Amino acid sequence: MIAKDFPQFAQQVGEIEQLAQAYVAYKRQNNVMDYDDLLVNLVTLLETVPEVRTRLASRYRHVMVDEYQDTNALQARIVLHLGAHGNVMVVGDDSQSIYAFRGANFRNIMDFPKQFPGAAVITLEENFRSTQPILDLTNEIIARAAEKYSKELFTRREGGEKPMLVAVEGEATQSRFIAQQILELREQGVELQDIAVLFRAGYQSFDLEIELARLNIPYVKFGGLKLMETAHIKDVVAHLRVLENPRDIVSWTRILLLVDGVGPATAERITDEILRGMNPLSSASDARLAQLVRSGGIDAMLGTLRAIARDTVAVGDKLSRLIEYYLPVLREHYDDHSKRVKDLEMLQNIGERYRELGPMLTDLALEPPNESVEDLSPEGSEREFVTLSTIHSAKGLEWHSVFVIYLVDGRFPMSSAAENMDAMEEERRLFYVACTRAKRNLYLTYPMNLFDRATGTILSKQSRFLDGIPEALLDGYVVEAD
Repeated sequence: MIAKDFPQFAQQVGEIEQLAQAYVAYKRQNNVMDYDDLLVNLVTLLETVPEVRTRLASRYRHVMVDEYQDTNALQARIVLHLGAHGNVMVVGDDSQSIYAFRGANFRNIMDFPKQFPGAAVITLEENFRSTQPILDLTNEIIARAAEKYSKELFTRREGGEKPMLVAVEGEATQSRFIAQQILELREQGVELQDIAVLFRAGYQSFDLEIELARLNIPYVKFGGLKLMETAHIKDVVAHLRVLENPRDIVSWTRILLLVDGVGPATAERITDEILRGMNPLSSASDARLAQLVRSGGIDAMLGTLRAIARDTVAVGDKLSRLIEYYLPVLREHYDDHSKRVKDLEMLQNIGERYRELGPMLTDLALEPPNESVEDLSPEGSEREFVTLSTIHSAKGLEWHSVFVIYLVDGRFPMSSAAENMDAMEEERRLFYVACTRAKRNLYLTYPMNLFDRATGTILSKQSRFLDGIPEALLDGYVVEAD
């Protein structure tokens, strides 16, 4: 687990094992269990004490489990033991097994007929949500799965437009297209709360958030923080704000506390001097700063900010230099730093759309970081919003019109799934789940030129899940930059 998901802790395996042993000892000593223990210990009890297993199986003569595709290996063993009498019914959709990262095991639902020989498989194929053109596409998507229960969804609803496949020139063009389409849908009478934009990972909505805020289109985001709510983005933006306004005490306090050797008391002394007129971005402040703080870290921070302030380069270049300085700070302050780097790349992509720093900070300020998303919605009867959501958070929900974005190899499916067949198949099911959220309109978009900073390459190939889809199932469009 550490090697796969938390390589930054590879050197601390021994200490982590000691911590785990101490945790187990603490629980035993204090006679307490956590949620995992409820499963682990029940399985242990059922498998090591036959009389308890027999008594429980005879007490519960019928067992039913809902959402069986989301069960984990321990839960499947519990069902097997409690249902030893064979009176077991499970309900689930193998095509919507998308929670492996939470421990869900796709094999549970696929192997159920083997574990309970003679089980009847009842397939529910009538769909009451989507139009037939949307179902025709989703049937084609899941038909290519390596392993599945065969089914062909149909509806008695008539009419409906074919899903749209929209190739856009880049990320900014994608955001503008979606925002404009949302406004057009609104003009056609579709309420904002009946529109959703779905994406594979939380950071993929950041560029769109800026565009929606610019056009005063209210939204709520589920699954991942909004751009300005993430601590590391706040850190970087605080650096930008002091470049624009050297008397921004709140931002100075934040970035000073990131410097080794600077605590709250020292930060307060420095900000007091700033209030009295000192400008840390000027070398004239060096003598006074030397009296206030003894830290090489502050020299590095101020050196970076002063160099950026002197440079007459584009905002994207300023951000690139700032992020280069900030990456060691990120690694020092956040255990999950490797997962946060993508957010910084997205912020830089946003910055490259601006010629000057001021307008960018103004646009970011349209989403006050200390206010809830609800505060962005208008009051009264017009209180409504577009939903931005990761696909995982959208499961079980539905909207009149749905946009599925970043359908480019490397983003959806994620590049990390390329070397693992099971992971790639789950990505396919995620795509299926996303498309089946739409009732009337489905828009699939992908940028034709997407720079991936992690690899230094251009992602330009549409998602492999779209390869081979018959042209008759989709209406294709190309949207170029303005």
